[in-house]
Amino acid sequence: MNIQIFGIDKCFDTKKAQRYFKERNIKFQFADLKLKALSKRELESVASAVPFNDLFNTKAKSYEKLNLHKITNRSIREEILLNNPELYNTPIVRNGKQATVGYKPEVWQTWE
Repeated sequence: MNIQIFGIDKCFDTKKAQRYFKERNIKFQFADLKLKALSKRELESVASAVPFNDLFNTKAKSYEKLNLHKITNRSIREEILLNNPELYNTPIVRNGKQATVGYKPEVWQTWE
């Protein structure tokens, strides 16, 4: 397995995801979205595995501020997401072409 966890260091669910993999002695890479956002290619990879709109944290202050609830064009929403990493739902956990958004141990245990 090649696990990558994208999240925010202070996010409770991100910490739970890290603990899940540590407890099972599964190595993972952690990327703090505040320090290093997803690249366009990483975002495309994740978006091909999960519903695109699941990536957005609709409770984030900047979600309303940027009027994302009114923007329906996917490429515009993608650009906004790439430039505003605080909008991601976290954690985003990747294993190759597989990915999840949020804390999903029931999915992770099926990964090999």
